Amino acid sequence: MSKGTKVAKTDAEWKQQLSNLSYRVTRRAATERPFSNDSFPEAVGVFRCICCNAELFASNSKFDSGTGWPSFYEPANGDNIGEREDNSLFRRRTEVVCNDCDAHLGHVFNDGPAPTGLRYCINGAALIFEQK
Repeated sequence: MSKGTKVAKTDAEWKQQLSNLSYRVTRRAATERPFSNDSFPEAVGVFRCICCNAELFASNSKFDSGTGWPSFYEPANGDNIGEREDNSLFRRRTEVVCNDCDAHLGHVFNDGPAPTGLRYCINGAALIFEQK
């Protein structure tokens, strides 16, 4: 996607394009169960938004956080990632969204590894992997 171009689809179009789980995660801000969807290969490549194919994370920034969700310490392209305040579940968190299609991806926390100290905790159902 080009910077500034928003993907606009109807709810019915999203439901047709996505699996039930990917729809609930990306369009309704659900969270998949931990350890249920981290089946991506240990290969070099990029993780893209399942909704619009925007490049989100590079495989070299992925790490095992032990949380049960794919975790990254930095986005591949910061322009493609947006953040919103999330006060659900009785606590303050920072939601991570795709800037091109507003898909809910997960949350970012300040307990990650160097060099950023960030942990982007991302639902696997929101990602597709493109091997390089």
